[in-house]
Amino acid sequence: MAGGALLLSACAGENSASEPAASGSAPASAPAASTITYAHEQEFHSYNGNTAAENATRNNGPLQRVLSGFWFYGQNGEITPNTEFGSYNKTSDDPLTVEYTFNDKAVWSDGTPIDCDDALLFWAYKSGKLKDFSTAGTTGVEYVKVPECNKGDKKFTFVYEEPFADWHANGPGAVELLPAHVVAKQGGLSEDEFIEAVKKTDAKKLEKAAKFFNDGWIAEGSLPAADLIPSSGPYKLSKLDAGQSLTFVANDKWWGTPPAVPTIVERFIALDEQAQALQNREVQIIEPQPGPDVLNQLNALEGVKVHTGNQYIYEHLDFNFDSSPFKDKALREAFAKCLPRQLIVDNLIKPLDPNAKPLDVRNVAPFQANHAAVVQASGGVPAAYAQQDIEGAKALLEKAGKTGLKVKIGYQTPNPRRTSAVQLIKDACDKAGFEIVDGGSEDFFGTVMPANNYDVALYAWSGSSLVSGWGSTYTTPTKCDGESKGNNNGCYSNKKVDELVKKLNSTVDVAAQDPIIGEIEKILWEDLATIPLFQHPGLSAWDETLQNVVPNPAQSTITWNMDKWSAA
Repeated sequence: MAGGALLLSACAGENSASEPAASGSAPASAPAASTITYAHEQEFHSYNGNTAAENATRNNGPLQRVLSGFWFYGQNGEITPNTEFGSYNKTSDDPLTVEYTFNDKAVWSDGTPIDCDDALLFWAYKSGKLKDFSTAGTTGVEYVKVPECNKGDKKFTFVYEEPFADWHANGPGAVELLPAHVVAKQGGLSEDEFIEAVKKTDAKKLEKAAKFFNDGWIAEGSLPAADLIPSSGPYKLSKLDAGQSLTFVANDKWWGTPPAVPTIVERFIALDEQAQALQNREVQIIEPQPGPDVLNQLNALEGVKVHTGNQYIYEHLDFNFDSSPFKDKALREAFAKCLPRQLIVDNLIKPLDPNAKPLDVRNVAPFQANHAAVVQASGGVPAAYAQQDIEGAKALLEKAGKTGLKVKIGYQTPNPRRTSAVQLIKDACDKAGFEIVDGGSEDFFGTVMPANNYDVALYAWSGSSLVSGWGSTYTTPTKCDGESKGNNNGCYSNKKVDELVKKLNSTVDVAAQDPIIGEIEKILWEDLATIPLFQHPGLSAWDETLQNVVPNPAQSTITWNMDKWSAA
C-alpha cells in the first residue's frame, strides 16, 4: 500500500463496504469464540510492505491492525482519521502545513514510545531524498521538508514546498509507520544518531539502516525475530507456519480499545479452494475470486452470508518496456488490436456482474462520480482499439516482419480466471500471427516481475479514491530494477506524463483534477503503456454467526477492522 500508492493485487481482493453482518443466534450459554480464521490466497512475506519489492496485498492486508497510523481506509473506503493513534490538523494553506500529534500513550509492543524518530523514518523512505531506502512511491512526501522534531517529541509538522491534493492522507497511515528504533539499532546507530542523520540526509551514515529497512523484515518460511517486529496496533504477529498460516495475538501494550477476540489466523488457501474451506468451516471468512460458479456454490451454503459489490481493483495488461519486443510501439498496437477485451468481460465477468463493460480508463473506477467526466476528457478508448481487429493486427505484424512472435504473458498462479483469460487471448491473437505463451508462475510477483522476465503482465492494481495513489505507477523510474522502479513495473516513461502527474498531485481543487486525469489517460492510450480490461466485481462470504465483518472497496481489504470481528 505505501500509503495511498496502488497495491499489487493477485486477485479480486476487496469488496464494497456494507452494513455489518447480521449476527446468528446462539445459545445464551455459548462461550465467545477465542479465534477467528480467514483465508487469503497468498502467503505473507514481509513485515514491511512499503518497499518496491514488497508492496502487495499479501503483506499490507494482514498488517492493517498490526501497524497503526494516523489514518486508514474505513467503511466505504473513506479516509478515516485514527483518533486512538493520534491527531492531525492543517494549520496553514500557504505554505501548506499539517501538524501531527502521537497519542501520549502510544508505544510499540516492546514498550518503546512512538515518537519523533518514527516520523523521521517515514519521511526518510517516503520522501525519496534518501535514495538507499526503497519505496513503492513518494506520493506527496517528496514535497515535504524534513520534519523538525527531536528525540522523544510526540509532535511533528509537515511543511510542504508546494500544495498537495491528498494532504489528508499523506502522513503515516496504517502499515506505513515502522519502528525506527529497530532500524537504527540494526544500522549500528543510536536514536540520536539516527535522528541527526535523517535531518542531514546523510546517506552514508544511514546506508546500513537502509539495507535493513529494505531486506531485514522479509519472512522466509518464518517470522523475523520477535524483537524486530513490534506492533503499534491491537494485534501483533505471533507465528508464521510456512505454506499454512499466519497467526495474530492481542497486543497487551495496545492503549486503545482491546480487540474483540484474542487470536486471528490467516490461512493461505488458493482462490478456487476457498469456498470449500468455508463450507468445511476450516475458515470463517473468505474473499474468493468472483465467478458464477463460486457465487452459486456460496449461495447454496447454509449459515453463510454472501456479499457482492464494487471495489477499487482493476485488471489490466502491462507491457515490459525494458527487455521485451514490445518496446516497439507497432507491436503493442498489433497486440491491442487482437485482444478480445469484450469477450473476456462477457465470458468471465458478466455472469457475476451483468452490467460489466471493458474499461475506458484506468485510474477512475466506473462507480466513482467523476468517471464520466474523466472518460469525456480523455476521449475514451481510441477507435483503433475499441473493437477487436485481428486482420488489422495481422497487417501490423507482417509489416514489422514479426509474424510468429512469441509473447509470454506472466501472472500469479494458481488463478483460474487469469488462466482462462490468457487462453482467450491466445485463441484470438494467435490468429493475428502472435504465438501466445502462458507464463503463469507461482512466484510471478516474487521473482519473475522484479526481474522483468515476461513480455506482458496480467494482474490487478488495488487502490482507492486518492488521486495521488497511482502516480508512481506511470512516473519514469530512476532506473529499471527491482528496488528503483517503484510501482512502475514495466518501466514505462513519458516526460509529459511525469509533468502531468506532478501537476495533478499539486491540484487541491477537486473540480480541476478531472481534465488533468483525462489528459494523462489519453497519453496512456496513445502510448499503450498499459491496457485496462475490467473493474473487479467484489465477492466475500463469512459464517453468519460472525459480527462486524465489513468488506471494504479500498486496498485495506476486509481486514481493515478485524479487531472488531467477534462471534458466539
